[in-house]
Amino acid sequence: MANTEAELKQKLKELIESIVDGDDYAVHTADNAIRALSALKDLKCPASPIPPHFRCPLSGHLMTDPVILATGQTFDRPLIQRWLNEILRVYPQSHVVLNRCLLAPNVLLQGMISEWCKDKGIYLPKPVFDVHDEQLTEAHRHRLHPLLFKLSLSVSEQKEAAKELRELAKRMSVRALFGTRQMIQLLLRPLSSEAPLDPELQDDLVAAFLNLSILDSNKRLLAENEKVIAFLIDSLKSGAVQTRSNAAAALSSMSSLDSNKHIIGRSGAIKYLVDLLEEGDQLAMRDAGSALFRLCCVRENIVRTVREGAVQIILGKLVNHILVDDLVDELLSMLALLATHTIALEALVNHGGVRFLLDILRKSTQERVKENAAVILHLICFHNREKRKEIKEEELANGTISNVVRTGSATARRKAKCIFNCLRIGKPTSQNTPNPDPNPNPNP
Repeated sequence: MANTEAELKQKLKELIESIVDGDDYAVHTADNAIRALSALKDLKCPASPIPPHFRCPLSGHLMTDPVILATGQTFDRPLIQRWLNEILRVYPQSHVVLNRCLLAPNVLLQGMISEWCKDKGIYLPKPVFDVHDEQLTEAHRHRLHPLLFKLSLSVSEQKEAAKELRELAKRMSVRALFGTRQMIQLLLRPLSSEAPLDPELQDDLVAAFLNLSILDSNKRLLAENEKVIAFLIDSLKSGAVQTRSNAAAALSSMSSLDSNKHIIGRSGAIKYLVDLLEEGDQLAMRDAGSALFRLCCVRENIVRTVREGAVQIILGKLVNHILVDDLVDELLSMLALLATHTIALEALVNHGGVRFLLDILRKSTQERVKENAAVILHLICFHNREKRKEIKEEELANGTISNVVRTGSATARRKAKCIFNCLRIGKPTSQNTPNPDPNPNPNP
């Protein structure tokens, strides 16, 4: 070891002298000096094994930007973001579909990793925020043009091209190339024929638009293209379930922009999103619900959604108990958002919503589910005096509201107290009617 250390020191000395004393030096000389210095450090401080909980389950490497999924599992942001983009939001270890794929920074673990690296003298690289954003090679750039040209040829060639474009559109750098109206028009070429679109071709084109819509700069461009929206609506109406689900996901992605909420709401898409909510499997329901939730942040879209029967459909799904827990939570969140409009409250009351919500408050063990039920019931109680009698009878018989006040989460307790105060008033007047909540908003 002594000879090796001596050799490294001598080599490092020569390299530093050539850098310091010379008028100019080559970049590789500095690189060699850094390598020699690093090798000396490794001799003095052998590498420490990385604690297992500091490693990303996907890569096995030290995490630089740990984030928590809804499942409670922590991953390195670049790796899990790539997985979610390419595998359509399916959890890596159990293949369960995640509801909204929110990535919350694991601040505690990040601090622990930073302290460990500092203690061990390890350099922690800065996080790489998007592993898709690699340098676009000329091969990729040249590949797009023949593929887009093939979309104007025979159906078999269109299908071959669309399948490859679908995969290419998963790359952030490729998505950026579609940031012009001309490129979008080229992708729409197969629609120029009057013949029915091949189902496989339709599915790949819809998925390509979904992948392109992930890039923020593409969202407005796609939504403002009437042919794109019309194609997605047609796919919602007549495609296979997976195609309809992807079309809903694309509309959901575009709807993250406020201006697009109005465009998509006026396009007639809401009717077919509600249909998919009723007819689709649970993955399709989730995508349709996500799109509707975003669209309904605009009040005019709440009216459209309620008039298409969304309240009755959601209540029917919930009452039948055929949903996984996180989908129950999502649908109740949707009802809570709709219930901020009186037209939805009327539909809830007319279709047995009060009894259903009281049952949830009495029986459910899921915190978020009870919170949403309390939010909706509070809105009904505040706006509909006739239903206070039914709620009061439930309270007197089972102490349902009082129990939530005692044992619920902070949000549920706050809403239950507001309901309880309403019930104790008797016949409210304009002077003694309390304000049950200064902000009767479904979001706590």
